[in-house]
Amino acid sequence: MRKRMHSLPKAILLFCLLTFIFAGCKKNYYPKPYGYFRVDLPDHAYNKIDTVLPYFFEISDIADIHIKKEKQEKYWIDILYPTLNAAIHCSYKEVNNNLYELSEDTHRSVYKHLVRADDITEEIFSNPERKVYGIYYELEGNTASVAQFVLTDSIRHFFRGAVYFNHVPNKDSIAPMSDYIKKDVIRLMESFSWK
Repeated sequence: MRKRMHSLPKAILLFCLLTFIFAGCKKNYYPKPYGYFRVDLPDHAYNKIDTVLPYFFEISDIADIHIKKEKQEKYWIDILYPTLNAAIHCSYKEVNNNLYELSEDTHRSVYKHLVRADDITEEIFSNPERKVYGIYYELEGNTASVAQFVLTDSIRHFFRGAVYFNHVPNKDSIAPMSDYIKKDVIRLMESFSWK
């Protein structure tokens, strides 16, 4: 009987101790939000490209030009951003009384992203001195392309570009890089000229 009384205070003490421990842990813990790696982007600096292409413009110092070698599609290029894992895919067509068809094809290509886009804004571009006219499309949301544009002289030349990242689109994770390349696209359009 003595042994039972001796173990009873130990059991009560253990019960009280556990009650205090569990009752004292009332703070709610929440998981930390998912974070993204910080990307240090260099200041914008540009160089003029002048090749055998029927056009020229300025591109970012961190970008490279890759001229596609396909017989049926002359003067197509990719502007590659290796450090950002992105590219601006550019195509060129000669206008042969088909400006409306080329423009409509561009419009369809842009608006096929409407399924995933939160918004698509259009901005008219005009440089009468160089005979360069166009539209800049900015796509918001988790779309495959974040920006697209078209430039033409309305008579002979038609140039189109689209910005793509080489991974699954996530507007939050690519936002700084996306904004960086969008500024480069604007600079490309402003410096663009026909030969």
